[in-house]
Order: sequence, then C-alpha cells, then structure tokens
Amino acid sequence: MSSLPPPEPRLIHGEPSWSFSSDRVEAAITRKGGHLAPVRFRLQGHEGEGGERIVEPYSIAPWAEEAPDIPPVLQALRGDFFCAPFGGNETPYRGEKHPAHGESANAPWQWEELRQADGVTTLHLSLETTIRKGRIDKEITLRDGHTALYCRHRLSGMKGKMSFGHHAMLHFPDEPESGRISTSRLYYGQVAPLPLEQPAEGGYSSLEPGALFSRLDRVPAKEGKKIDLSRYPARRGFEDLVMTVHWDRHDLAWTAVAFPAQGYVWFTLKDPRVLQSTVFWISNGGRHYAPWSGRHVNVMGIEDVTSWFHYGLAESAKPNELRRNKLQTVRELDPQAPFDVNYIMGVAAIPPEFQRVRAIRAGKGGVTLVSSDRHRVEVPLDLDFLYRGGENGAPNP
Repeated sequence: MSSLPPPEPRLIHGEPSWSFSSDRVEAAITRKGGHLAPVRFRLQGHEGEGGERIVEPYSIAPWAEEAPDIPPVLQALRGDFFCAPFGGNETPYRGEKHPAHGESANAPWQWEELRQADGVTTLHLSLETTIRKGRIDKEITLRDGHTALYCRHRLSGMKGKMSFGHHAMLHFPDEPESGRISTSRLYYGQVAPLPLEQPAEGGYSSLEPGALFSRLDRVPAKEGKKIDLSRYPARRGFEDLVMTVHWDRHDLAWTAVAFPAQGYVWFTLKDPRVLQSTVFWISNGGRHYAPWSGRHVNVMGIEDVTSWFHYGLAESAKPNELRRNKLQTVRELDPQAPFDVNYIMGVAAIPPEFQRVRAIRAGKGGVTLVSSDRHRVEVPLDLDFLYRGGENGAPNP
C-alpha cells in the first residue's frame, strides 16, 4: 500500500479542491465543506456495445465562480456533502448554534491521506468540530471496475442527539421529464409542513404544506391537484420539498434516477437503520432572491438522512410524527463509540428500452437493476461496505 503526500488543492469551479481517481471514476472534493463534485463516471457500452462515454450527474451552483458574500455551504454548493447536523439549524439546540447543515458542510476539511492498493483508492479527510466537540473522518473510496462512490463518515468523541445525512444533488438534462425517479417501497411520505417559500420574499412553491402521500407520482399540490414527482424536470418556477421513509427498515433501501435518453441510471444504496429517510429537494427556479436569482434550475436534491425534514437539530430532537411512530429523526451519539454512516452512490449504463428502475436486488458481487418492463442490468459493487465498521448497534429512536 502506498500513502501519497498531501497535494495543494487546485481551483475547480471557484473552490480549492482535491482530485482523486480510479479507472472508472474521476472525482474532486472541495476543501471548504467537503462538497464532492465534479464527478465523472466512465461507462462502457451496455451488453457488448462498443465505445466508452463520460457522464457527470452532479450539479454545481451557477454562482460557483462569482465569490458572493454568502455562507460557505452556499459558496461551495455542488454534488454531495455530509451534513451533521442536517438542516437549516436556525433554532439553537441546548446552547449549540450550528450553521446550516453543520460544520461538516461549511468548515475547511484537513487532508489525512490518499491510500492506493490492489485497485482500491481511498481519500481520507478529517474535521475537528468545535460547536460540539468531536471529530468527523471522511473516507471516499473508489474501486477499479466499479462506477460507484463508497462514502464513510465516522463521528467520534461526540455526545448527545444528532441529525445527519447526505445532500446529493443531480442536474437533470434540460428536457421535460428527462429523469425517471423511483424508490424502494415507501412507508411514509409528506410535504414539508411549513411553506418552503414565500412569494413576498421572492420564492414560490407548488405543493400543499404538510400533505401526506404514499406514492411519488401522486403528491398533493395546491388547489387540490395531484402532481407526479417521479418525472423531472417539471414545474419550472417552483421550489418544493418532500420527505419519504422507506418500508425496508431492516434491509437495503434505495433511490434511483433513470435517464433513458442519456443511457444511464444514477442510484443510491443505504442501510435504512442508519439513514432513515429521504428528502427530495426539487429546485427549479423558484427562488428569485440572491444568489439563486431564478437560475438554479433542473436540480433535484436526493438527500438520505436521519432528520425531521430540513429544519435542523432542535426540531429533529423534539417529538415529531416520525418519532411518535418509533422512527428515527436523530441518533444518540456516545463519545466512547464511533458511529459510522456508510453510503453508496453509483451509475450504470442501461439499454434504450430501460425506462425506469422497478427494483434493485442484492446478489453475489453486486446488485441487479430491474426495469419496469423487467429488463436487467448487472452492476458490480461491494455491497457489504454498507454494513462494515463502527459500533452502530441497533437503532435507538
């Protein structure tokens, strides 16, 4: 195994960033906030089709190189980043006043090492937190032959309740309904209880605050309508947010976005005992105040979290609808027991007839993506990664 010396970050889309790669993935991560993008996946033709191509699914904020006077999390906004605590955090919690999405999404990360051995590359960064004393270790692993990102965040030395999660953001092709969103079976779905945006402040939303739903393709909107959130881009000029809980509470849970015209699927895999819920942030030009200015369009945040919506730690720690149903919106951290959040994001080439993911099934050496018309795509993955490391134990709502 070789451990390479720390390189100087280089400027990528306005932010000093470190780059690392495998034979199938090239990635960059910002020093500020640890935002992971751009990420380029090298896909081979499906089932013997010739040629290779590059896909870049993650979004980068349109103001990335403007250096506006805004919080660090918005300055760097791109790709995926880890939040602890997750959410706006406008309300202090037991004397702690965290920034939006926590120090982990705002503060400068420190280089630890880049390990490379036997076709496995791991970037290791760390962050000593100050608002709640502790440490977060970030490891992003790439494996030769795999078009996937293996993400591990280890929280150590911290005590008390914590909300947390990943904040992945995809930029969809500028074609109506170019992406088809699907999930493992849902147990619960709700629109954000409070209005997400206020027209008097230059923001607009289309969904009915607090409305419940059980399917992404039938979500209550204002004026009694039902909206299909499983096809995007749609509803230009609106900003909306919903949260879902997967039924698979003790097994594999997933979310997938198929891009049939582009010939690939992006997907996430998680242990729902650790990341309980998924927040869908649907950002399509509904914010007209700076720095958004109506130009943040065709973006969807697919954010796997343990949290009460996007409100923050104080709201997630209080009694809420999920906690009353024995589901998690926080975890109790023990300073003597490191807590790992393991997460997989990947892409796979699909044939032209593959329109939407119906199921993701675990198998030997990876997973199988099954389409709505039962076409199958085999994806090599280290699925055991989700369950390795840490002293996470059983869920403790």
